[in-house]
Amino acid sequence: MTRPHARPSPKEIKEKQDLDDALEEGLEETFPGSDPVNVTQPAPSRDDGHVKRSG
Repeated sequence: MTRPHARPSPKEIKEKQDLDDALEEGLEETFPGSDPVNVTQPAPSRDDGHVKRSG
């Protein structure tokens, strides 16, 4: 749970920066495009058992 009116921790700042960087990279690589960029990884399906994912 977040603290009211508290400054973000260094970890929270790093996580936000990483997400912002991923979004920016996705926007640059897909421009021009009509679909919004998705920076989250979908959950693996049952058939993805052989695929090794990083993250």
